[in-house]
Amino acid sequence: MIGSCHLSVSLEQGTVTSLIEENGIVKGVHYKNGSGKLLTTYAPLTIVCDGCFSNLRRSLCYPKVDIPSNFVGLTLTNCNLPKENYGAIILANPSPIVFYQISSTEIRCMVNVPSEKLPSVSNGEMACYLKTQVLPELYDSFISAIEKKGNIRIAPNKIMAAAPHLTPGALLIGDALNMRHAITGGGMTVALSDVVILRDLLRPLHDLSDASPISKYLESFYTLRKPMSSTINILANVLQKIFSASSNPAMENLQHTFLGYLRLGGMFSYGASAMLCGLCPSPLSLAFHFFSIAIYGVGRLLLPFPSPRRLWDGAKLLWVASSILLPYIYSEGTRQMFFPLTVPAYYRTPPENKDKKNFMH
Repeated sequence: MIGSCHLSVSLEQGTVTSLIEENGIVKGVHYKNGSGKLLTTYAPLTIVCDGCFSNLRRSLCYPKVDIPSNFVGLTLTNCNLPKENYGAIILANPSPIVFYQISSTEIRCMVNVPSEKLPSVSNGEMACYLKTQVLPELYDSFISAIEKKGNIRIAPNKIMAAAPHLTPGALLIGDALNMRHAITGGGMTVALSDVVILRDLLRPLHDLSDASPISKYLESFYTLRKPMSSTINILANVLQKIFSASSNPAMENLQHTFLGYLRLGGMFSYGASAMLCGLCPSPLSLAFHFFSIAIYGVGRLLLPFPSPRRLWDGAKLLWVASSILLPYIYSEGTRQMFFPLTVPAYYRTPPENKDKKNFMH
């Protein structure tokens, strides 16, 4: 399908099969059109955004994909959520269940199932697992949805830190570059933020033909995106860890601590919510709330008076919280998150316009 929405823009729909690379520079793509014909197209800059199942990222980054769990999706009909027009989350065993409305009569139910325990849909094991292990409040509608043939869908929750390497002529964005657990639904927030940042970087460029200088200039994209991406990524990944069932008493204390912190209201609940929805994309704010939660949690355990057992429980709480958070901070890049001004690419200015330079000479 070819259409036009602007005099200088043409749109063609097809399936990209591979990148065209010559002497380390991406020149364009091979793709199949709607009729299955293999075609080639060239461009000075190729933006790769083929999602979480990307088959193009291998030559543009160092992909290390982790799949800690899967979302098992169901559509529930003719039922109501606890609070109208709001999503709901049930902290069940072995992991959370998310509900949100998708139409006036339908509710999407997403059951987070650990990857190592994923039953088969085809032989009925998944339906049995959902009936016996998952007991949400919307019981009748939930059972009806399970028994409806073809209503169970499975999507892997992938986690992949951004680890791009400079490739002249190409740029990665969206889930092809970076993924986080889907429990907070932050993927599109990060993707749209990527688009805005990239738009602002491309705006002053009038000539994309000189691939190497353009590539070095666009390297700043990977640092400029960090406030939004790292905040949402870390929150999503940490929350799925915290709210997955565990026999560790320190993890249970951490769950109660986080919920108690949100119940404090005011800047505590608002700050955490603002970070979750992308209104406060700040790693420093993330660090502030982490330390606030830690202080609140230890204080909870020590009151009404400290004892050796309470001190030990507080120490274990801090250890567990740190062991969850710090690896994600490390994978996101401590320097890019908290000290972006020290990254050389942060200061790069657009390459000079060749036509303008020649005219001046």
